[in-house]
Amino acid sequence: MKTTAKFKEVSHGSIWLIALRSSLLLIVICGIAYPLASTGLAQLIFPHQANGSMIRDSTGRTVGSELIGQTFADPSFFQGRISSIDNDGAGSGSGNYAPSNPELLKRVKDSLAQWEKENPKVPVSELPVDLITNSGSGLDPHITPASAEVQIPRISALRHIPEEQLKQLVAKSIEGRDLGVFGEERVNVLKLNLELQKLGGK
Repeated sequence: MKTTAKFKEVSHGSIWLIALRSSLLLIVICGIAYPLASTGLAQLIFPHQANGSMIRDSTGRTVGSELIGQTFADPSFFQGRISSIDNDGAGSGSGNYAPSNPELLKRVKDSLAQWEKENPKVPVSELPVDLITNSGSGLDPHITPASAEVQIPRISALRHIPEEQLKQLVAKSIEGRDLGVFGEERVNVLKLNLELQKLGGK
């Protein structure tokens, strides 16, 4: 027994109408409802992170974000990693120089010369490599605990604060691994310098 399937003929106008309705529905769901819902939930559950993880000083003034590094020209502050983009939060990246690149070699030599000038008590051989290398993003706000500790003699001399007191400050500022497993122990330079300011000196 043979059966013949019959298909309802759909006009071109109906097809366009279906496509238009589907597009409008997806725009409402994906372009309006979902962003509003995710933004609202973020503000409700993680307001600090949703608003940029901003850091405020003792007066309540916003001084930066804990996610973006800053350049401290004053040697009496702890210094972060070198940034080829001057820690500009509007962009991210670094020069992809080979180890033999003349510009990179000159920059490293200049960094080492500045270190020797500002840190006469700490030889270059004890300098952690992350203090003279650029992070991949150029925005890294952290240094290793060793990179903070090696700066203590300089800051102690400039601020007239005992080294032992500064060592305790660094130890209190160490952040642990994410979820206790991922990453390395680190120190947020901006947070550390805000705590340093509370000690006074200078």
